[in-house]
Amino acid sequence: MPFQYAKVNGTYDEALGVKVNWVSFDTGTAMSAAMASGDVQLSVSQGVPPFVVAASAGQDIQILDVAVSYSDNDNCVVKSELEIDKMSAGELAGKKVAVPLGTAAHFGFLSQMKHFGVDLASLDVVDMAPAEGAAALAQGSVDMACGWGGALRRMLESGNILLTGAEKEEIGILVYDVTSGPADFVAENSDLVAKFLKVTADANAQWAGGDMAMLPVIAKDAGMDEDGTKATMATFKFPTIDEQLSDAWLGGTSAAGLKGTADVFVGAGSMDSALDDYSSRINTGPLQAAQGM
Repeated sequence: MPFQYAKVNGTYDEALGVKVNWVSFDTGTAMSAAMASGDVQLSVSQGVPPFVVAASAGQDIQILDVAVSYSDNDNCVVKSELEIDKMSAGELAGKKVAVPLGTAAHFGFLSQMKHFGVDLASLDVVDMAPAEGAAALAQGSVDMACGWGGALRRMLESGNILLTGAEKEEIGILVYDVTSGPADFVAENSDLVAKFLKVTADANAQWAGGDMAMLPVIAKDAGMDEDGTKATMATFKFPTIDEQLSDAWLGGTSAAGLKGTADVFVGAGSMDSALDDYSSRINTGPLQAAQGM
């Protein structure tokens, strides 16, 4: 993601006037745990589902911006040998599926199974991080695996998707990550948070402007080759601050989307209960401040 260019170049440190310590996590659920423990104050690119799971359980965290939208970069892949596609998805009944539970990929999996009318009770669902799921699919130990990024590309070497990103969006499966943080930290450091979001937005704008000098820096930081990085980022959308504050995102439909995500998890038995309303979990104050910087 573009923010990594600013991260590597120390732009965040300079803008915030403090040293930013970066820690890598495989999943958004791990980010929630780190914020709950107080070890992490901001999470960049946390999936909406893990955010919803934590917020629904009572963790006082807030969405601060839309980090990235990536309907084509998060999906489930069915083993080629099964020859199952969207016209024959019912044949998944009885199959074994690798899913990173509590993540955007988990939400996408549940939503796709609901769309196709596949009974979850008929599936053997195992909790696996995307990289593990990709390996299991290649080895033939699972029939379908769900994930994102490089792991998803590896999965596609062993199988096929059921729905494209555009097809998922058509049926209301929106896949995006957010920048999130504990409410108390954000309240006490709103100016610091605004500066952080501004640096991120500036990096996104630089990437949108076609600055390919960013690519090798981002690729190295991500531990990927340049071709793989470029291919992944081509499936990403980085909304501008104006877009994020519009009705299409945080200024309007996002709260209802959070509620919808929560209801999907509750309906699937993956979460005990949902909040009545998630609007209080969206804090656009720092982003509005960043807009004026």
